[in-house]
Amino acid sequence: MMMLSGKFGSVAWAVTIHIALVIIFVLAIWGFSSAQTASYVGAATTVGESGGPPALAVASNTIVSEDESDEPILTIQKRVDEVNVLFIATDRHGKFVRNLTQSDFSILDDHKPVENILNFRRETDLPIEMGLLMDVSGSVSGRFGFEKEAAIGFLQHVIHPRYDRAFVVGFNKDSHITQDFTDRVPLLAAGVQRLSNGGGTALYDAIYKACKEKLLREHSEHPIRKAIVILSDGEDNQSEHSRAQAIEMAQRAEVLIYAISTDDSGLILRGDKVLEELANASGGRAFFPYKMKDIKNSFAAIEDELRSQYAVSYKPSGFDADGRYHSIEITALKKDLQVRARRGYYAPQQ
Repeated sequence: MMMLSGKFGSVAWAVTIHIALVIIFVLAIWGFSSAQTASYVGAATTVGESGGPPALAVASNTIVSEDESDEPILTIQKRVDEVNVLFIATDRHGKFVRNLTQSDFSILDDHKPVENILNFRRETDLPIEMGLLMDVSGSVSGRFGFEKEAAIGFLQHVIHPRYDRAFVVGFNKDSHITQDFTDRVPLLAAGVQRLSNGGGTALYDAIYKACKEKLLREHSEHPIRKAIVILSDGEDNQSEHSRAQAIEMAQRAEVLIYAISTDDSGLILRGDKVLEELANASGGRAFFPYKMKDIKNSFAAIEDELRSQYAVSYKPSGFDADGRYHSIEITALKKDLQVRARRGYYAPQQ
């Protein structure tokens, strides 16, 4: 009996020491994570209903109880105050300039020099996550068949199996996904072929929904290039969301918007200005093909641009997690060079 009691006492003492060490370890980890808010976290961003921050991610590691309860016991959070931007540099003739270095650019965040540039590199072959949004309203019926053919050719050139992914959406007063995310071009081509036109136009809703529901939630352990290619006349008469809300969601999702106008009048119409504003705000580009053959040229230019970008990561000066919009200004120091990048980002809310 005494031997049993002695063993029991030793076991109890060992368990007590083990529990104490676990508590000390957890408290140490908690303190360390609180002090290291600026370290990089390669994990998915948690996004609320209002949309999450695109470039300044919040990640968490959760320890749950041994009975696998849904309620977490401890959540450790680290915020990344790091902004990542993809941008294009061209000469005065519009040709890509691919041999520039960090010293060739000036970067301002909220009109202030950045605290530190963490990484600068030329990106020629990042994986692409892309949405093809085709206006199927009654106003674009004139060249619809040719546009579908050109869009399929574009997907065949851009999407590489097991590397890139895309989805297809047709929109009039509503948005309809005819093919969800896939790397299989035949499925994407079939999705384009299923599109039929007619009805009103809700362009802003289509952009907002595609960015929020498809691209904002797409996260990767490695950098990816996210884009939306829109074929539309730019006229919106059905959307519940505003143009500003569509632009904001594209910026939150870090999506480049490329727009190809379906207007063939040869005039500069209101819809053309809308497409240009959407593209410029996101760092993309708008095209206005007058002839049908120019539509294929527009797709080819988008393909080239998606593979010819620079990437910079920087830490803003005096960053504050205030949830507000921060402007980005990237300018080339060399004469006759033009830079195209998204105009800003939304910081996380504390």
